[in-house]
Amino acid sequence: MFDGLKDKLGSFTSDVEEDVDDEAQEAIEEDAAEADSAAPESGAQQTDAAPTEDAATADAPAADTDDASEEDDRGLTEKAKILATGKSIIDEEDLQDHLDDLELALLSSDVEMGVAGEILSGVEENLVGETRRRLSSTGNLVRDALRESLYDVISVGQFDFEQRIRAADKPVVIIFTGVNGVGKTTTIAKLSERLEGQGLSTVLANGDTYRAGANEQLQKHADNLDRTLISHEQGSDPAAVIYDAVEYAEANDTDVVLGDTAGRLHTSDDLMAQLEKIDRVIDPDMTIFVDEAVAGQDAVNRAREFDEAAEIDGAVLTKADADPQGGAAISIAHVTGKPILFLGTGQGYDDLERFDPEEVVDRLLDA
Repeated sequence: MFDGLKDKLGSFTSDVEEDVDDEAQEAIEEDAAEADSAAPESGAQQTDAAPTEDAATADAPAADTDDASEEDDRGLTEKAKILATGKSIIDEEDLQDHLDDLELALLSSDVEMGVAGEILSGVEENLVGETRRRLSSTGNLVRDALRESLYDVISVGQFDFEQRIRAADKPVVIIFTGVNGVGKTTTIAKLSERLEGQGLSTVLANGDTYRAGANEQLQKHADNLDRTLISHEQGSDPAAVIYDAVEYAEANDTDVVLGDTAGRLHTSDDLMAQLEKIDRVIDPDMTIFVDEAVAGQDAVNRAREFDEAAEIDGAVLTKADADPQGGAAISIAHVTGKPILFLGTGQGYDDLERFDPEEVVDRLLDA
């Protein structure tokens, strides 16, 4: 994942760093030249004779010159400090060409336009203004500026998924939603395996009562994992299925109910009404949006639309291992204000990776 975008970000950092080095060298040479011009001439002669009144008067401007020299020295020191902290190391005009290239790189990697703009603003602020050190420094000014900006965008809304489950009253009810064929059912099975591995018991519920074969698909996962599946016949009320699963969990001291729902578009009034009914009857603790990382900009748009139509609490991106760009992973949290929680990275039940913003940024920049 991210291979294509990594190359583009690497080109940006190396190009800007080259300009930064040039700017720094010019500043050093300029400061050295100013220091040389301010130094007293080596051939100046001194006399031991007592100064006359006229000579004393003539010496007065020399004192002013000394004061000016001290001020120049202080100015050079301040410049050195500014240079060392990375402030105004490269001017905005020179940076703009690189930012234009970075914007094109982000957009061509399926990063949403508004998110790309946010990243550019952050990079510019971190390079030409005072940096905001929220991550450990790599010692590379440009790379650190880009890391800070990417992190601010990617980390929106993050929370500890398992910790929230542990802290909540049991059973915790989690509903999964999204369009058809993006891997909701497999994601439910993977998450069940992850939670069980952490000592949290789970029950599966098939609220996808309209798709032929949905019961059989989820039942196969339940059998493979030795889990209980609550299901009704095709065409039943999805809210009733989830309700029965909650009752089962309460009666059997099960920690988490994982409820599948029918794939839908946000414009499907009947199916969106089902979600509203589930929300009204069950009042789930979380609603998780699932989509494919490889869907890129389409996944970003759908995440926004689903959040507007039926508020989500977070997202899971499947097929992340097949996504060379990573635009959806960078964009969804910022667009919805809700975090990406996990990445699906394969077909196995253990192929579910916790989404860690700092690790993602480091992976993007090979930090």
